Amino acid sequence: MITVDFSRLGIRPGYRILDVGCGSGRHTCEASRFREVAAFGADINFDDLVRARNNLAFHEKVGEQGGGPWGTLAADITRLPFRDEYFDLVICSEVLEHIPEHERAVREMVRVLKPGRDLVVSVPRRLPERICWALSDDYYHSNGGHIRIYRTRELITLLESSGLRKWSVHFAHSLHSPYWWLKCLIGPTRNDSGLVNLYHSLLVWDMMKRPRITRTLDKLLNPLIGKSVVIYLRKEL
Repeated sequence: MITVDFSRLGIRPGYRILDVGCGSGRHTCEASRFREVAAFGADINFDDLVRARNNLAFHEKVGEQGGGPWGTLAADITRLPFRDEYFDLVICSEVLEHIPEHERAVREMVRVLKPGRDLVVSVPRRLPERICWALSDDYYHSNGGHIRIYRTRELITLLESSGLRKWSVHFAHSLHSPYWWLKCLIGPTRNDSGLVNLYHSLLVWDMMKRPRITRTLDKLLNPLIGKSVVIYLRKEL
């Protein structure tokens, strides 16, 4: 599930890209497709890093990468092991809602980003997330420990206070919101619901095949019930 719209970012050969909190590496893999780009995924979870590395290796094996170097490493978002102004693009997708010291995490991402380059942050959108929390007390624990719900303006203020300027915002994954509401009703850790599993199969089919009907429906519903808000910012010179 790709949340960031890479077509907005003007990625060029020679870029260094960091995907912070990369999980299984979905955005790291997507970044590695660009020609002669160095793509790195960082996460604090070792099992996720193994999956990310395996996915990147598979993409390389089947010729889906652009020829640049790639790698994964264990790192804490509040203490990134990189020198100042090292990366041309930093991605932080569905991570900050897990981080107690989110101000420090933002400062670290800005520190390793070159001036004039972009940081892209996505978090769960307020309304869909509040519905999930209302439907299930277990949701924010079973979904990796969400500790806060952001207002979009609140998050933009936090990011801009660290030397960034927002240049675009959009919402994503509206078709995923009803899926999570249904999971919360059934029980977020249950895997035996036929209805939930059927909906999950629909989402997988949509991601793999990208048929026009679901892409159009997702686009129309994103302003109303998009599951994620995606914010694009540039580091000031």
